[in-house]
Amino acid sequence: MENNTRVLATVGGQAITEADVDAAVSQMSASRGRNYNTPDGRRAMLDQLIAQKLFLADAKKTMMEYDPQFKAQLAKVKDDMLFQFAVSKTLEKVKVTEEEIKEFYDNNPDQFAGEATVSASHILVADEALANDLMAKIQAGEVSFEDAAKENSSCPSKANGGNLGEFGRGQMVPEFDQACFSMAEGELRGPVKTQFGYHIIRLDKINEARPTALAEAHDAIREHLMAEKGHKAYQTRINQLKLIYPVDM
Repeated sequence: MENNTRVLATVGGQAITEADVDAAVSQMSASRGRNYNTPDGRRAMLDQLIAQKLFLADAKKTMMEYDPQFKAQLAKVKDDMLFQFAVSKTLEKVKVTEEEIKEFYDNNPDQFAGEATVSASHILVADEALANDLMAKIQAGEVSFEDAAKENSSCPSKANGGNLGEFGRGQMVPEFDQACFSMAEGELRGPVKTQFGYHIIRLDKINEARPTALAEAHDAIREHLMAEKGHKAYQTRINQLKLIYPVDM
């Protein structure tokens, strides 16, 4: 087991250990922490901790904590922390039961009914004339949709014969979305112009809406109810406090 109490430096007799560097790195965001969790990064962090110790030692020696400007900043920080703590004490009483989650699910079926999706394939080209020519050849049976996609489409889906898989409303650009959700299963349509070019679209399948199960919606419902109850508890406490400490406006 690695000894993270190993002393890396001392500043005025105060030790900085491996554990101190570990703690400083762990408090960073994941992306920044990765950058510092290397030999060079940890050395840079140690330099920062040394600098902190030096400034702090000098600040204490010169009694900066008694500077009126510092005392005003400290009072502001203390008030902010005390406010947050008081709010957290109010919100810690907020609870959501399993019964409440199920009741919300049962009473709001529309929110969990799900939406229909479609499965579609397309061929994307930059030229309208080419799109019309390909459309005519596919309809005449001169070339299969899949082969036309592989040979002509500029979309990466051409590797799968133009297949885009399953998607719901709003996941594609408006013109493409509107076309797909107004087509019949097996229908071929095009060219449909979007910001990307001209599309020949084949609607492969219409997938009926699948209701969201309670188990899937459970966590989202809990978060919603916690937020709702939290807001109510917060506002109720404000109203109570106004009776004790009148507010004049």
